[in-house]
Amino acid sequence: MSITPAFASGGIDRADHVRNDADQLRNVIMNPSSRLLLMDGLDPIISAEGTLSYGSLMEADAEADLLFLGFKDDHALFASLVKLTLAPMFNPHLWRALSALSGQEAALYAAARSVVDWHNRHQFCAVCGTRTRSQKGGWARKCSPDHGGCGAEHFPRVDPVTIMLVHYQGKLLLGRQPQFPPKNYSALAGFVEPGESIEGAVARETLEEVGIKTENVRYMCSQPWPFPSSLMIGCIADALDDKIMLDEQELEDVIWVSRDEVKAALAGDADAPFAAPPPLAIARTLLEIWLSEQEG
Repeated sequence: MSITPAFASGGIDRADHVRNDADQLRNVIMNPSSRLLLMDGLDPIISAEGTLSYGSLMEADAEADLLFLGFKDDHALFASLVKLTLAPMFNPHLWRALSALSGQEAALYAAARSVVDWHNRHQFCAVCGTRTRSQKGGWARKCSPDHGGCGAEHFPRVDPVTIMLVHYQGKLLLGRQPQFPPKNYSALAGFVEPGESIEGAVARETLEEVGIKTENVRYMCSQPWPFPSSLMIGCIADALDDKIMLDEQELEDVIWVSRDEVKAALAGDADAPFAAPPPLAIARTLLEIWLSEQEG
C-alpha cells in the first residue's frame, strides 16, 4: 500500500543551482513574478480558501534576509527570515488548518518553517562564537573572516527519529505519553544516536522503553516533521515476545492491540480501546499500512 505521509509530498524545484549563484539569485529576487510565502512568525497565514497565502517580495521585512524556497508553477517562492525573540513550538490550534492543505503546500510550509526556525537558533558560529550571516539563498550561514570569524559554514540540520510499530503474533504494541490527549496511543519513537543505524535505533529504543527485543526491522516510509526539524523514519519490527517492562519515565502506558481494534480506532469508533493518531502524524500512516498488509 502506497501512502504519502503529511509534509512529504515535495512538488517544488529547489533549484540548487540558483542558491549557489549570486547573480541568478539576484535576478530571481528582482523578478516581479516572484512570490513571498506569508507567515506569522513560524505559523502559516491561511487564506479564506484554506490554502497558504502569498504576497509580493515588497511585503518582506526590509531588515530580514530572504529564504529561496524554489520554483513552483514558474514562480520563484521565498520566505522571510524574520528574527524571533522566541521560536515557539507547534501550536495545536493549527492541526485542522494544516490537515486541510494539499500535500505540496504542506511540504512547502514544512521546509519554510524548519529553515526559518533554524536561522533563529543558529545566529552564532558553533566553532568560534562569532555572529554568522545568511548565505546561499538562506540555505547556509557563514562565519565571516571579515568580521573576526573563522570562516566556517553551517547548514540547516535535520534530526533523524525512528518511529516504529512493534508486531507480535498479529498484534501491535502502542504507547502513550502523559501529555497525550485522553485515550490517545501512538507508535514508539526515539532519536537516532551518533554511530547508530536505523535498525539499531529501533532495537535500542524498543528495549529501553518497553523491555522487548526486536528483529526483522522493515523500513516503511519517512516524513519531514518541522517542529522544529526532524525526519521521522517509519519502521515495523517483530517482537521476540510480548512481556513488557515499562520505562515509566518515557511512557505512561502501553497496550497490545489487534487488527480489528486498529481498524476501529482508524474509523473513529468511540468504542475502540484507543484513539488513533491524527492524520498529520506518520504513526497514523504506519497503522494504515500495517492494517492494509494484514487485510491483504
